[in-house]
Amino acid sequence: MAANPFLLAADNSPALLPLLRENPALASQQDGHGYSLVHAAASYNHLDLLRTLIREFNVDVNLRDEDEETALFVVETVEAARVLVEELGADIAIKGSDGHTARQKINEEGEFPEIAEYLSTKEVAGAQNHLLNGTNGDPVAQNGSVTPSLPEGLNISVSTLTPAEENEAEVDPEFRRRIEQLAGRDDFHTAAGQAELRQLVQDALADGSLADRNVRQRQD
Repeated sequence: MAANPFLLAADNSPALLPLLRENPALASQQDGHGYSLVHAAASYNHLDLLRTLIREFNVDVNLRDEDEETALFVVETVEAARVLVEELGADIAIKGSDGHTARQKINEEGEFPEIAEYLSTKEVAGAQNHLLNGTNGDPVAQNGSVTPSLPEGLNISVSTLTPAEENEAEVDPEFRRRIEQLAGRDDFHTAAGQAELRQLVQDALADGSLADRNVRQRQD
């Protein structure tokens, strides 16, 4: 009887990698429900196996099961979530068939609040990076969402919102609070959420929150 790669992955069996190297196509195999070796490795916290599947066998880190959920949806430790997101590039913005991201589903189920909190911080960091690195032209972020364009004629650099060493200026705390609050909302990645982010930048410019913070005129 042929060895079951899914059971081998769940057990982190030393027999799995030789089997995969003999037949690399098995690395991306999914069962009848779309469950994959990547899902198994993430769920059981077999991090070295997880890295090997993605890096050596080129399995898609965002491989989805029948519910459109990636391995990030089934992690049970912050360490596994961190490896998926920070090392292997898992997309935190992907939504399952129920319309929820991994963070939203994990938060709703309430079993691993520390993972939900970790993913929330990554969403906030992503929102801040959108603003810190935003340029005209709606650039696409790594997670596939579109950064809202800035007001015509303006370009915000990293130093716009980062205190300059020479004068140690403080980033407006209310502006930062509003960014973090918006990034934590369930609708952040929707068109409405992105439009609100763009409006936030415009409002900040209008009331002077970003005034005199290296906001440069666009050069034609």
